[in-house]
Amino acid sequence: MQNSEALGLSAALLAVAAQLTHRIHDGVVARGFEGLRPAHGFAFARLSPGGATVTELAAHLGVTKQAASQLVDEIVRKGYAERRPHPGDARARLIVLTERGRACTRAAEEAAVEAVRPWAELLGEPGIRSLQRQLRQIAPAGPVKPAW
Repeated sequence: MQNSEALGLSAALLAVAAQLTHRIHDGVVARGFEGLRPAHGFAFARLSPGGATVTELAAHLGVTKQAASQLVDEIVRKGYAERRPHPGDARARLIVLTERGRACTRAAEEAAVEAVRPWAELLGEPGIRSLQRQLRQIAPAGPVKPAW
């Protein structure tokens, strides 16, 4: 692969990822969930299974504990999450999504379906399955982190 081809492929993948992020965010806002940024969605993805500590959230997002704590303060203030006693560590607090936070996560899932629908229409069912399979082969393992 030539340098220019590699650069073109990199640019295309970055453009698709940015477009997808914005379409999901716009879909969430259109469903009535305001006061959020795309970075909140990455936090919600970590919190949705059963909550997380600020330390765990910071590691997931690739930020400092202070930055994660500020993000938690913000989503708690906006009613998307709440702090609870940690069941296994009396010194820690577990950050969990509220019903509003879970509804926002469901709205993001719906927006994601809408965002990728044009890809399926363009590529067809076999093409979209092939794209999905190929991307899974090259995607890094672990959580999807925002590109700060």
